[in-house]
Amino acid sequence: MKIDCKHVWSQVSDYIDGSVTAEDREAIERHLANCRNCSAVMDSTRNILVLLGDARTFEVPVHYGERLHRRLQESMDAAGPEK
Repeated sequence: MKIDCKHVWSQVSDYIDGSVTAEDREAIERHLANCRNCSAVMDSTRNILVLLGDARTFEVPVHYGERLHRRLQESMDAAGPEK
């Protein structure tokens, strides 16, 4: 199975949670081995989860979620379909 960046980005949460199929996990891992952008998204998402899981509380900046979503969409649009 060959996948593209958009597929990986849509599966980040499920991949980290371990709820993707074995076939999808293998395809995502093959993609991550060759794609810096997706590897960065995966690493950043993991880092965010670690920070959020920390017992210390902190405030997320106003409109952070909107800005993050916009930047991810811009990155996905710039990446275009993988060949």
